[in-house]
Amino acid sequence: MEHLEVFVDTVRAGSFSSVARRRGVAVSSIARQIDALEEELKASLFTRSTRALRPTDAGELLFRRAIQILSDLADARSEVNSFESAVAGVLRVSCLPTFGRKYVVPCLANLFESHPRLSVELDLTERIADPTTERIDLAIRFGDLPDSALISTKLADQCYVLCAAPAYLKRHGPLDEVEQLKQHRLIDKRRSQSVLGWREILCEERLQHGQCVFEADDFDAQRQLAVAGCGIVRLPDWVVGHDVGTGALVQMQPAWLAAPKVSGIHLVRALPRPSARLKVFVDALTKFVGRPASWQSAMLGSEHRAARASL
Repeated sequence: MEHLEVFVDTVRAGSFSSVARRRGVAVSSIARQIDALEEELKASLFTRSTRALRPTDAGELLFRRAIQILSDLADARSEVNSFESAVAGVLRVSCLPTFGRKYVVPCLANLFESHPRLSVELDLTERIADPTTERIDLAIRFGDLPDSALISTKLADQCYVLCAAPAYLKRHGPLDEVEQLKQHRLIDKRRSQSVLGWREILCEERLQHGQCVFEADDFDAQRQLAVAGCGIVRLPDWVVGHDVGTGALVQMQPAWLAAPKVSGIHLVRALPRPSARLKVFVDALTKFVGRPASWQSAMLGSEHRAARASL
C-alpha cells in the first residue's frame, strides 16, 4: 500500500525529488518503490526524461483507481478507529462459572448503565478457552500460566485453602494430624483425575482415610455444602474468602500441611491493543475485585478479629 501512496504522490508532484523531500528519504528510495510497483504490475507507469516525469496511459489508469482505493482505505480506517475507540459492540469473555457468577456478572450492571451500546457474551466454562483460535476478547485464567504469545495482566493473587463450618468442626473435631482424616468428611472436586482439590495435597492412600461425602466440578456447589456443615473443603480463596470473613467458614492450616501456594488470576487476550470496550470492562472488573482483592481483605479481617478474641 505504501508503494501505491508513493505512486500517487509522484504523479501529483511530477518528480521523484519533490516526493523524496516531503517524505524525508533519498530520491533513490522513491525510484526503487516505483520500480517495484512497475515490476509487480508488469507495466511502465511513467515516461521518464531529464526534463519531465509523466504518467503513461497505464499510469493514468492506475492513478484514477489508486485515488479511489486510498480514499476508501482512509474511510475504512476512520470507521474502524471510531468503532474501536467507542465503547460499543459485543465483548466476548470466558471464565470459570463460579468466578463469573461471583465477580464478573455483578460488575456488569454499572458498566451497562454507563455504556448502553455495550453488550457482553459470557462463556462460563471449565475448559481453557483460547483467545487466539476462538472469538474471545478476554479469557480469565487461574493458576500459573504457560509460556505463550498471549498477552496477560494479573488481576489478583489466589491460593487454595482448607475450611469448614464452625458447627462441623464442633461435631467432628480438629484436623491437627493426618490420621484424624479418618474421623472427617471431605468435599472434593468431582473428576478423579483432577488435582484441584484434596488430591493436590494428599496421596490416594491418605485420601481414602477420609470419607468423601460430596464431589462436584462446580466450586460454588462445594462451598455451599461446606457452609451447610457437611464437611471440609479445599477451594480457592476467592470462592470462600467472604464466608471466612463472615465466620460462616473457618480457615484451617494444620501443621502437617504446607503453606498455601500463591498463584494468580490472569486476564488473557490475543490482540496487543485492547479495544475501548475491553478497557472499560477490565477497569470495572478490577475495581469490583479490589486492590487488595475483596476476598483477601475479608479473610484478613477475620484473622484480626480472631487475634483480638484470643487476647
